[in-house]
Amino acid sequence: MLGFGIIIPNLAYYAEDIGATATEIALLLSIYSGMQLVFAPIWGRLSDKHGRKPAILFGLLGNAVALVAFGLAQEYIWLFTARSAAGIASAAVLPSVMAYVADVTTSEERGRGMGLMGAAMGLGFILGPAIGGVMGRHDLPFFVAGGLSLLTFLFALILLPESLQKDVAEEQHEWISPRDLFRRTTLKSPLTPLFLVAFFSTFSFAGLEATFPLFIKEGWGFGQREMGWMFMVMGAIVVPLQGGLLGRLINWIGERRIILIGLLLNALGMVFLLYAFNFVTLTIYLTIIGIGNQLIRPTNTSWISKQTQIGQGAAIGIMDAFLSLGRILGPLLGGWLYEKSAHPEFAKTGFSGVFGGWLYGNNAYSYAVLAGILVIATVCLYVPLRQVERNTQV
Repeated sequence: MLGFGIIIPNLAYYAEDIGATATEIALLLSIYSGMQLVFAPIWGRLSDKHGRKPAILFGLLGNAVALVAFGLAQEYIWLFTARSAAGIASAAVLPSVMAYVADVTTSEERGRGMGLMGAAMGLGFILGPAIGGVMGRHDLPFFVAGGLSLLTFLFALILLPESLQKDVAEEQHEWISPRDLFRRTTLKSPLTPLFLVAFFSTFSFAGLEATFPLFIKEGWGFGQREMGWMFMVMGAIVVPLQGGLLGRLINWIGERRIILIGLLLNALGMVFLLYAFNFVTLTIYLTIIGIGNQLIRPTNTSWISKQTQIGQGAAIGIMDAFLSLGRILGPLLGGWLYEKSAHPEFAKTGFSGVFGGWLYGNNAYSYAVLAGILVIATVCLYVPLRQVERNTQV
């Protein structure tokens, strides 16, 4: 996650240097997530059958190669290809790591374990964007991030023990196709509301992430350095919350309430962005969004791992697929709305005509649209999440 944080302030700017439009930048984010959507459930299932360590090692090595290839690319098609390969590789890592945590924690410890994982991920957001923001060149961060992924591969190869016990692996359900896996674990699963939480929370944040670098550049002249500081402040607040408080909050008020609070904080922060007027307000509103987003994922992961009947890796892989679907559709919608708002005729017709000329030149309105979708989703999921909570108590 440190490597991921390093490239955050630079990916959009590097693609823009090569000539990519806002929509093409959004496509780079979406294809990465599209590969995760397809491969995360498969990797999760493979980790249930063959162990967590092989999947983690493959993902780290593949990610290192893909990041270096991205930094070497000078044409958009090669950026697209390298980003696709990175999506396939990274799909092997996070579901397996989360399943690893589930393997080595009890049900009572699960919330704290996932919270610590979230804190470790958040720590990458503290140091990563700050490091990436001061590198000067937009291609250099990809080589550094690739090197970090390679070092992590070596660390895992030498020091990481396998967490999946052989007898547990043999007890896992029979292999089923990705199509059947989705059908059994979504259409007929009581965990569907939790998968939808993963989708909508990521959908909104990814829509923001795709255009935020361009938004602060065009609105205030800020670049990767300022964006790095914003993410560093956000991470400095989120990490203590996840590492020290989240597990206690889960045991105190329950997963459902934490998830609902996280969804509403996400929406609230995006609405506030409409009224940002300087570096401080941008940072505050981004932090509100970050707190909401980072409350949701470890809590949701912990809840799913407690309820699954198909194996930790498979269930978390399905959740990661929904996360990936959100990362596909969120940037596409966010990038399209952002790019269209720059055209005067867009303020006169279609969707924006509802709001009139106010939308023209106010690119942050795309965040208001994403916030509205998130509020509607929260209202619709309120009763289903309550039912999941009742089933948990039973």
